Amino acid sequence: MALHLFNTLTRQLDLFDPADPERVGVYACGPTVYGHAHVGNFRAFVFYDLVHRYLEWKGYGVRFVMNLTDVDDKTIRAAFEQGQTLEEYTAPFAEAVLRESDALGIRRMDLYPRATAYVDRMIELVSTLLDRGLAYRTSDGSVFYDISAFPNYGCLSGKDLDQARTGERVAADEYGKDDVRDFALWKAAKPEDRAVGAVWDAPWGEGRPGWHLECSAMGLAEIGDTLDLHLGGEDLIFPHHEGEIAQSEGATGKPFARFWLHVKHLRVEGSKMSKSTGNFIRVKELLDEGFTGAAIRHQLLSVQYRSDLNFTRDGLAASARALRRLLDFDDRLRDHPVGEDVPETALPQLARRASRDFEAAMDQDLNVSGALGAVFVFLKEVNALLDRNERLRMEELDAARRVLQSIDDVLGLIETGRRESGIDEEERASIEAMVAEREAARASRDWARADEIRDDLASRGIVLEDGPEGTRWKRLAGG
Repeated sequence: MALHLFNTLTRQLDLFDPADPERVGVYACGPTVYGHAHVGNFRAFVFYDLVHRYLEWKGYGVRFVMNLTDVDDKTIRAAFEQGQTLEEYTAPFAEAVLRESDALGIRRMDLYPRATAYVDRMIELVSTLLDRGLAYRTSDGSVFYDISAFPNYGCLSGKDLDQARTGERVAADEYGKDDVRDFALWKAAKPEDRAVGAVWDAPWGEGRPGWHLECSAMGLAEIGDTLDLHLGGEDLIFPHHEGEIAQSEGATGKPFARFWLHVKHLRVEGSKMSKSTGNFIRVKELLDEGFTGAAIRHQLLSVQYRSDLNFTRDGLAASARALRRLLDFDDRLRDHPVGEDVPETALPQLARRASRDFEAAMDQDLNVSGALGAVFVFLKEVNALLDRNERLRMEELDAARRVLQSIDDVLGLIETGRRESGIDEEERASIEAMVAEREAARASRDWARADEIRDDLASRGIVLEDGPEGTRWKRLAGG
């Protein structure tokens, strides 16, 4: 099977065929750290994680980079209002992004470059664009990109050059320029910039980089002239990603990214998320309310990235139930009694089909909805098989567990749920030893000892379920 992705650049499903399968270069636009990230941001970040995991699952070597924008109009304005330096103001928000990413089971990427560490690269890039006649200086020391000199401008968004608009951040520029559609590569220093320490020397004057310039410089520096994949939210297609293409290709003469994937906006309780309407939810708020990171992850993953997702607390409760089914299924496969002289069953075939169906869905533009459907069909069929068979061959159970583990290496749901339970392998061994001791006590009719063990485990948040297959255990939420 082969991976096909919807490429914003070509507006169609294209076969993913990287130049070097041993080093697939992926750049993802991360947050601007002027405030706490919200669940809408994290829909994108969880999707980035899905891409990261699935590429590695498919056998690719991956170099994955997500930037943290720590210098732009918003960060400077906020730092100035708080009377702090740019670094003092942005550092806690950057740390919070990583901390909350960990809570949602997002694996750490190879690099999280901060824009302020790449200003020298940005100055070099501006110099190249000036030398090539793609940029011009203004009297105050600013530098602008001349989009009329780049015929391919608009290739990503499909916007006509004559009707192009500058976009919110570009429109906010208060610098003279030849054409309202041109965008700032370098902004001459203002008093606010100096107050927060956001001023750098450049051959054309003191100032700071423009927003679009930053991602071009970091992507080129950390991955190379041509990225295999560039990821971001749909709101970044224009003008941000259009600007990145113009700058990068103008400087290198090479395609900047072979594939562009864009995540659709998130709605909250049926409405567009915004601070002004109160539909602004942080991951930390949800965790404080008692929702788990694994449940949040499930809901953010539950719909394919180019489809609408309505994020609700009722949906989180449903995600928590789905997650519980997965965890219980994992436990059941682990704990089901085994036997040597028992008939073969269809379990290995069900496992192979689940793996094929999962991969087929993911290969069609990362259709995680179909992939989750394959998982829960597998769960239902195998649970029915376990109900019919008191004992199974160890190799059959191992085959099913391997497939479930393999699928979860991509989804990260059981992995995140297990980590949140706080049960590591040493504690699991301890619990299972106590369960075995209790079963032995029950077999010898030592009810007092059996009850003592149950109470001891209950004090640790572990509940026991006695059934015809033996005793199963699980940790209660909050235990």
